[in-house]
Amino acid sequence: MIQVTEHMRILVAVEPVDFRKGIDGLAAVCRQQLQADPFSGTLFVFTNKSRQALRVLVYDGQGFWLCHKRLSKGRFTWNFLSESTHVSVLAACNFNSFCGTPIH
Repeated sequence: MIQVTEHMRILVAVEPVDFRKGIDGLAAVCRQQLQADPFSGTLFVFTNKSRQALRVLVYDGQGFWLCHKRLSKGRFTWNFLSESTHVSVLAACNFNSFCGTPIH
């Protein structure tokens, strides 16, 4: 189980990711596009182009967790659009509300 603590660093990929990618593909996105180490314990959040699904990737010291959530209705709010960067930081206290708030 992934426990999100207030001290955990959470990075959100601003641009959508091809969800055919698995753990290795998303870890490569972390390194190449987000300029971050996927083995650092940082929690990485990705969305697909339609914003109907999220993927969370995190390394817990023993291996990677890859979690997927797909909404049956609506889309995720994705207010992380930025022209200057590929990544946005999300406060841990906002993570749970972010993951459960679709637009209908």
